[in-house]
Amino acid sequence: MVHDAHRHIGVLPAYPFYGGPPVNPDTTARATVKQLIADLDAEGTERALVIPNYGVPDPAIAFSFNELAIEAAQTDDRIRAGLWVSPRPEDEQRTAQALELAGEPGVKALKLSFLLGGAPTDAACRPLLDRIFAEAARHGLVVHVHTSPGAASDIDEVGHLVDRYADRVPVHLVHFGGGMSGHIKLAGSRFFDWIDAGKRVYTDLSWAIGFTPRWLAQEIERRGIGHDRVLFASDQPWGDFTGEYARLAAATGDGELGDLVFRDTFAALYD
Repeated sequence: MVHDAHRHIGVLPAYPFYGGPPVNPDTTARATVKQLIADLDAEGTERALVIPNYGVPDPAIAFSFNELAIEAAQTDDRIRAGLWVSPRPEDEQRTAQALELAGEPGVKALKLSFLLGGAPTDAACRPLLDRIFAEAARHGLVVHVHTSPGAASDIDEVGHLVDRYADRVPVHLVHFGGGMSGHIKLAGSRFFDWIDAGKRVYTDLSWAIGFTPRWLAQEIERRGIGHDRVLFASDQPWGDFTGEYARLAAATGDGELGDLVFRDTFAALYD
């Protein structure tokens, strides 16, 4: 049984990324709940947390998929919903509307990404960040935060959210730092330091560089902590379910760690 802690729903418009022609790189994006469920069936995925698709620089598109994620969760008990929220002052009204849905059946997470603007240390974002995490605490939700190297998504930036909020709200660091610098900082010490400090910090290894899953598994074994803080995530349609599964299964094996990564930690957070 596989439980997928991070995948997306919704089809984005073509966009001219990086100065090229308009393209749709997320070729397996799904527009309907029926299509999503067909994917789960084909994969053998028993549980999934489904989050609005995003990536083009228009936050309104990501917000527009919140109700689709809720529809998915309320259609099939295998599915849990994550809602798109934003700390940018420009998105205050849309975030308020999203937070009004936080108590809907099936909603289990809120998703933040600074790829579309804002920053964890931006004073203008602090009021909405406080509100987002307060609502997460009130409803017992996990906050997912995109990580990638550089700029506002770098682990040095996102780490401020762990320090500030993860005493009372579970924080899921998507992509385990997102690149070489983040992987080494987290697996080398920071991820375990946060756990030792009592922070409710979790992660997934989607998009992780090749050496990282094995190294993290070795560090978990050596340190004796972190077994219950790592989840499998496909990041479909931006990731690849088959590849992500194979890499993480090879690193974690078929013992206790594998059971936790692929099933039990998801169940503890979302079931």
